[in-house]
Order: sequence, then C-alpha cells, then structure tokens
Amino acid sequence: MTGNASIMAALGLRAKAAATVLAQAPGAVRDEALLSAADFLEEATDNVLAANGDDVANAEAAGTSATLVDRLRLDPVRIGAMAAGLRNVAALADPVGQVVDGWVRPNGLAIERVRVPLGVVAIIYESRPNVTSDAFGLCLKSANTAFLRGSSAALNSNIAIAEALREGIVPAGLPADALVLVTDTRHSAATEFMQLRSCIDCLIPRGGPALISSVLANATVPYVIDGDGNCHVYVDARADLEMAADIVSNAKLSRPSVCNAAESLLVHRDVAETFLPRIVDDLDGVELVGDPASRAISSQIGPASPEDFATEFLALKMSVAVVDDLEAAIDHINRYGSGHSEAIVTGDLSAAQEFTRRVDAAAVLVNASTRFVDGEEFGFGAEIGISTQKLHARGPMGLEQLTTTKFVVTGRGHTRG
Repeated sequence: MTGNASIMAALGLRAKAAATVLAQAPGAVRDEALLSAADFLEEATDNVLAANGDDVANAEAAGTSATLVDRLRLDPVRIGAMAAGLRNVAALADPVGQVVDGWVRPNGLAIERVRVPLGVVAIIYESRPNVTSDAFGLCLKSANTAFLRGSSAALNSNIAIAEALREGIVPAGLPADALVLVTDTRHSAATEFMQLRSCIDCLIPRGGPALISSVLANATVPYVIDGDGNCHVYVDARADLEMAADIVSNAKLSRPSVCNAAESLLVHRDVAETFLPRIVDDLDGVELVGDPASRAISSQIGPASPEDFATEFLALKMSVAVVDDLEAAIDHINRYGSGHSEAIVTGDLSAAQEFTRRVDAAAVLVNASTRFVDGEEFGFGAEIGISTQKLHARGPMGLEQLTTTKFVVTGRGHTRG
C-alpha cells in the first residue's frame, strides 16, 4: 500500500468508525447536530466566501465556461439557502427505525422489516460546493457518515464549508468525522476512493459522463449512478398545444444546465405543422437541431446528427424530431434516452397510459414539465441525486433511499423441525 493509498484508507476507517456512532444516535441528537451545523455555517459565511472567491478566480483564469463558474460561485444568499436546507432536513421525519412492514407466521413467529442506515455513504462530485452541505445533511439525518470527495475546482470552498459543518456537529455530542472530506483531488486518488471496499457501503457519483465512465471502469464498491438527463417531451396528436408550449418552454428554459431540463422534443406529425413554428418562436435563443421532417417545417431548425439525439446538452440547445405516432415516440425515447425523465403532453388517456407503461425511465410525466423530477418537488424534502439505474434506488434519492432494511424476527423459543 502506497503512502497516498494508506492516507485514503485511514480516512475511510475514520468514516466507518463515525458511522458506528451515528447508527446508535437518537434522531433528536442528529437533528440538534444539523441545526447547530446550520448555525456554524452561517457564522462562517465570510470565510466560505473568501475561499470561494479564490476558486472562482482560479476557474475564470483557466477559461472555465460561464455556466460552470455560476455553479461554482457562492454568495450570502446561496450560503443562507444551504443553511436553510440543513434546517429543513432536520424537520423531516426520521427514516431510521421505521417499520416498513410486518407479519406473523402461522407458527407465531413475528417478522418485521425495519429501516437502518447504509453506513458510510461516499459521494464524488464536481464543481458545486453546495453539494458538500446538502449531502452532509441528508447523510446525517439518515444516520450515515458523509465521505465526500469534491473536485479541484471547488477545493477551497469545500474545505471551508466542511470545517464549519464539522465544528457544528460536535456541540451536539456527535463525532466531527460524521463528515470526512477528501482533499486529494488527483485522478488516482479518485480511483483509490472508489475502491475502499472495507469502508464504503455505497458510492454516489454526481458529475458528467467522464466521472460516470470512471466509476463504471474503476469502482469496486457498490454504487448508485446519478446519470445523464437526456430528457424528452413528446407532444401527442391530441395535445392541448397551448399547454404543450408552456411545458416545453419551462422544461427547456427554466434552468437549462440541470439534469431534469428537457434536451429533446418529439412532435406528432398531425400537429407538427401547427406546433413547431410556435415553439420555435417561444424557444428564442435556443439552438434547435432536428430531423429532415422538422427542418422542412421550420428553417430555424438546423441539421441534427445521431449523436445530438443522444446528448445531454445542459445548455440552450435542443434536438427536435417529428414522429408518425406514439409507437415511434416511445421507440425514439427508449433508443436515445438516458433513463432519467420523460414527458408526454396529451389529452388521450390511453396514450398517456401506454406511454407511462412502456417508456423505460426513472420518472415519466403526463402533462407536466420534466423539471418536476426533483426530491424537493416530490415531497422528499431534499435529494442526494437522481438515480438512473434500477437496483436499490431509482429516481430522486431522498432519506429513505439512504437507508436499507433489516429483518427483525421474534419468536418464543421457536425451533425449526
């Protein structure tokens, strides 16, 4: 084991030791720690802003795009929102100890399935320093250690935030190592992090395709993929076109750089001549690229490559295609979609039911914007990511998804014959 690897292993052991303490901590104590951490974070605003200023200056000097710099930048309002998020999480119901279900066998044996923490939840993420606070809050509420590894771009910010949060935990009687931050941002350190099988119970990567590819290639710990959001809106033949225009505009324009923003528009051939010119005007400023049928209707739509239909742009760009029917829309989505969030706009109940039954995605929406696929909008209070895989968790991951279950079996001297 190399020196750097041994340092990473030591951090993992600290995280695991803290998880043992957290698993036994009453919910009231964890809530007290969250509220204290929120206070400490607000008190550290000047320190956090100074550190963040260094990160922003470095990013701008390196020629980082304005979108990524905006994700990185903090201000007093954003720090206040981070603290408010911790207080909101403290007010949520405690998932730990909840009895999911229970039954009694004919022989009198009582069986219950109870929620318990995962243990050490490792999160590897890019650019956004608010993730440091958000992930910590959800992990602590669910009695898990937050073992965090951010990007080099946000390193100074992450260190300042983590220091405030760690100090804030201690007055409640919990170990500061309920949050362990990895400050080694080398690629090799990321690989070491992904392979701490003896310490990490679940890894959640939050980042772009390069990070996800690295996890798929290198991770030896269990992981939940917070994947790309190549989200579609399909406007059906029986759609209310005014409603459809509102939904498409909101899904694309309200916040183009997030994973639940729409990246692809499909329009039924029967309404394409009417709908496409309108939505092209509504999406003023968006680069539209489409198939030959859509381009024949609007000269403002440029040519699309096959790669465009499979791309999460995270920008003011959108692919467009005209489809012959619902079947073709479903086939297109299942071919090019990333399994995140897919929407249909229709007044046809049978079409809506067919769409929700057959589209393979974590979330399907009927007559609603893809932007609603979010932990807070779903009533989870917050989320640690949106899973696009199918095992353990799928869709927005809130507190329940940061737990697993154990069976508690109670007998009266039962023995098996």
